[in-house]
Amino acid sequence: MLQLSNISKKYKENPVLEGVSLELDYGIYGLLGPNGAGKSTLMNIITGNLKASGGQVYWDGTDILRLGSAYRSIIGYAPQQQEMYDSFSGKQILSYMATLKGISKLEMKKEIERVLSYVNMTEAANRRIGTYSGGMKQRILIAQAILGNPKLIVLDEPTAGLDPKERVKIRERISDLSGDKVILVSTHIVSDIEQIAKKIILIKEGKIVDCDTVEKLCMKYESSNSLENLYMQIFGEDEVHA
Repeated sequence: MLQLSNISKKYKENPVLEGVSLELDYGIYGLLGPNGAGKSTLMNIITGNLKASGGQVYWDGTDILRLGSAYRSIIGYAPQQQEMYDSFSGKQILSYMATLKGISKLEMKKEIERVLSYVNMTEAANRRIGTYSGGMKQRILIAQAILGNPKLIVLDEPTAGLDPKERVKIRERISDLSGDKVILVSTHIVSDIEQIAKKIILIKEGKIVDCDTVEKLCMKYESSNSLENLYMQIFGEDEVHA
């Protein structure tokens, strides 16, 4: 279980996150909110890439700061930015990440083949990253996130900038991962998460607005008969249709 206890983050006294507390057990969770809501900051704190100004993150009751390097074997992370070495092949990137995760050389080849097949990138594995489309880069990011079969997977805007067909492919791959894992997916596009999420976490201006199933959220906000309408009601944006 992933537990967030009163997480806050400030930059030069400007609050980005305030009092974020959540408990997530196995399943897919959508972190939904407009750009600038604090989604990426929260994800970077969960992954240990950023230190919170206050509060703690726990995995199965242990502070992730105490877990230290062991946390890398528990977590898989795909950041929003597609910053990879263009001169590397997809397979080289995965080998590099597998080494960082502590996967042994005996297991590495089979594990890389597994994740490449999972994201349908086996045939392009030896091509340079610089020749990949945006969707192919995104699939490689997801592949490296699931190396080593982590129990916690964090995906930050995994379909950002992709065309509708690629977004469907990515959504299907994420859905297939669910089962014995905690999967947190940040997005501002409702259709990317509505059908696959166990619960939706609504975040606005660094604060959790609500957290519940799609059905219960729509019942709570009586003027909304869909998650898209609910999004518009709470956030007042049309990015939902992007």
